[in-house]
Amino acid sequence: MIVFFGWVLFIWLLITVYSDLFRRDDVGGWGKALWIVFTLLLPFLGTFVYLITEGRAMQDRQRHDAERARADMDNYVRSVASNGASSTTDQIARAKQMLDSGAITSEEYATLKQKALAR
Repeated sequence: MIVFFGWVLFIWLLITVYSDLFRRDDVGGWGKALWIVFTLLLPFLGTFVYLITEGRAMQDRQRHDAERARADMDNYVRSVASNGASSTTDQIARAKQMLDSGAITSEEYATLKQKALAR
């Protein structure tokens, strides 16, 4: 049972190494091919050497990807949330235009302004 879980752990490490290797932009095709050949010919040594030499950089790349995904999600949420709603100044400006055009009275303008400021 221990040997089985050891193999599962090793395969998980190998998948982690390969996924990091293929996501990298700083290593060319030949460099990636050499790492793959190294990990296929000497699987344990190749995997551990990659983890030792690139461990901190793997962590930095994962952190950078997570921060970029979080920023993208924040920007998306902000863009979706702001589409339907207009700002307080926009509402007051529209009410002022309606007042100037005579569409509403000054009392209605004051009411609209109060509602906009209450938000």
